[in-house]
Amino acid sequence: MNEDQMERLQTYFPKSQGRARVDDRRVLSGTIFFNRNGLRWGDAPPEYGAPKTLYNRWKRWSDMGVFARIMEGLAAQAPDNKMISIDATYFKAHRTASSLGLKKGITPCILGRTSRGKTIKYDKRRYKKRNRIEIMFGRLQDWRRVATRYDRCLKVFCSAIALAATVIFWL
Repeated sequence: MNEDQMERLQTYFPKSQGRARVDDRRVLSGTIFFNRNGLRWGDAPPEYGAPKTLYNRWKRWSDMGVFARIMEGLAAQAPDNKMISIDATYFKAHRTASSLGLKKGITPCILGRTSRGKTIKYDKRRYKKRNRIEIMFGRLQDWRRVATRYDRCLKVFCSAIALAATVIFWL
């Protein structure tokens, strides 16, 4: 993690209270290393510090929602956030999926089947960009802790996804 990246993230970390704590940059680098490689916390290389410190900071920051705030903050600063891609499984899992399109103005951009009697209009420009979400899922699968879902706690698992997305797309 270089100085420019750490400077962008510094505002999202909680302030130190009382004793001086271990360098956030070193701990964050260690956390990224562990999430990408799916290692146990006890196997920490010495350059990242004590394994107990890494784990405690990871758990504490996950519970506080630090990684989600980082992802949301950097995503809001992104220059192109006009088009949002959603995987179809989100709509299938959501119980009000049929009415979401009407309420939120969501329009499908996938070509209908040729055997269908009535043709569905779709946006050809957006249809060509439909692979972006599959690419994103593929990149997330490169992060071993996310791909194998080592964390049982939902908050910690979502933090691993937020950290991976932040590093992949905004750092």
